[in-house]
Amino acid sequence: MIRALCLAVSYLLGAIPFGLLVGKLTKGIDIRQFGSGNIGASNVLRTLGPGPALLVFVLDTAKGFAAVEICRRLGLGEWWIVAGGLLSVFGHTFSVFLGFKGGKGVATALGVIIGLSPVIAAVGFGIWVVLVAMTRYISVASITAAVSVPVQMALWRSMETPGPYLALACVAAAAIVVKHIPNIRRLAKGTEPRFGQKVNVEAQGAASKGGENRHG
Repeated sequence: MIRALCLAVSYLLGAIPFGLLVGKLTKGIDIRQFGSGNIGASNVLRTLGPGPALLVFVLDTAKGFAAVEICRRLGLGEWWIVAGGLLSVFGHTFSVFLGFKGGKGVATALGVIIGLSPVIAAVGFGIWVVLVAMTRYISVASITAAVSVPVQMALWRSMETPGPYLALACVAAAAIVVKHIPNIRRLAKGTEPRFGQKVNVEAQGAASKGGENRHG
């Protein structure tokens, strides 16, 4: 029962759509109707600005970390801890509160890795920061950082990286890459937005309402 409860709580924690909630509370908008339509921090940044984006990033990261800590503190084994962390990521990407849709899971996965291996998480986050600065593409940085985690774990396995952690990193990285397929297509077309680009909320909102009126 404790294991089942931990897994359920981990999923539900991950499923909390903080991006949607922050959009509603700060601007009274549904973030899914603006920019890329994603509920993650990058779309919140383009739509609402750095303050709300940082809040969403911290909250999305915290829920992944919390899932790992809950499972660990209740004395569950490594595989159960990994399952809890993975379910928090899947909760974010397939949220029961959003009809099993959601974000890309990058920040939540970062929180999970922080809970499992802070050093590897720090290196992955460093890679993300450097690539954002160099390319100004958050998607490129996110994909590369996600893939770097299982690579690091495989290379550092002699440094007491448990096998279950590597398995989690591989599954999470694959899921993040799959969720970024639309971004990869936009990159190929040259239409992927760069870091710092803004979304005109008023103009896009007016266009959406106009479309609704025409089709209503």
